[in-house]
Amino acid sequence: MTGEPVSSQAQARPITISVDAMGGDAGPAVVVAGLAKSAKKNPNIRFILHGSEELLTPLVAKRRNLQNRVQIRDARNVVTMEDKPSQVMRNGKGTSMWSTLDAVKKGQADGAVSCGNTGALMALSMLRLRKMPGVNRPAIAIFWPSLNPQGFNVMLDVGADVKADAEDLLQFALMGVSYARNSMDLAQPRVGLLNVGTEEHKGRAELKEAHGLISKEAETSNFDFVGFVEGSDIPGDVADVIVTDGFTGNVAIKTGEGTASLIRSSLKEAFQYSLLSRIAAVLALTSLKRLSKRIDPRRVNGGVFLGLNGTVVKSHGGADATGVSAAIKLAFRLAEQGFSEKLAARVASAKEPPQDEQTSAHSEAS
Repeated sequence: MTGEPVSSQAQARPITISVDAMGGDAGPAVVVAGLAKSAKKNPNIRFILHGSEELLTPLVAKRRNLQNRVQIRDARNVVTMEDKPSQVMRNGKGTSMWSTLDAVKKGQADGAVSCGNTGALMALSMLRLRKMPGVNRPAIAIFWPSLNPQGFNVMLDVGADVKADAEDLLQFALMGVSYARNSMDLAQPRVGLLNVGTEEHKGRAELKEAHGLISKEAETSNFDFVGFVEGSDIPGDVADVIVTDGFTGNVAIKTGEGTASLIRSSLKEAFQYSLLSRIAAVLALTSLKRLSKRIDPRRVNGGVFLGLNGTVVKSHGGADATGVSAAIKLAFRLAEQGFSEKLAARVASAKEPPQDEQTSAHSEAS
């Protein structure tokens, strides 16, 4: 089992993903290459690509497998990484990011993907798609490689908002549970609340209050609450869903990315140290490739904005074609199974879990 969302084989209609071609660090050529990788693997996907038509038309034309599968929408303005979210909310109309979200808003696309400015994307997503009824703060959820059988844990929030009170953390837990059920086929996810220690007396006041709220909700919402967890448990096997505020979560993922990069660099340096170590590297090549794939962040590139009226996936700004393709695949799978509607039902009725939210092989769970 992987940490990728479960595909519904019964779903036959084409799924259209709206893609911002202009927001990433590597430019539109990499985004188009990511589209091509997705199209090659998935005959059921279509795209609306937003950006400079002058730049995008020849890039798309070079990819034979994108023929008749991409609609280009001209949007000349670009949201840069330096733009402030408040400025984008006032002046963002006409940008490729705005156009990307607008296609979802108007029902022309089933989900959106952007490599652009995270704060601006969240601000425009809230402006165009609006929060689900009952959601105080949307959250960004990611997959984190773990020791669990499914290979990944869900962690949220990782940067949608640096603040979160006890009620927010409860909502994060409920949204994370729904996401874990739908994306990893877990009937009874285990939820952990990130803290500086596992003892119940530790932590800030809002964490202690959230502990009580989540513990109470677990009894009626079909998930297990394991209590407080520590940073070392994020890649561990004690929980399937890790709940925290956006500030802590964002620091954690950046630390994880840096650590994975350090491990890869250190291993490469170690195996190039001498002739004997290079021979050892050749002998261990299969295992090294497996390790590299295991900790490769591109495989699970894409943070999902939970709590909005629509599916929005934020790709890493520096993603290559493989990373962009992974983010598109995630958006496709979530749109394919109608996850946004299932999540809305979960938020609206936490006490009585909807009967149509199941996605396991033989039953449905939210």
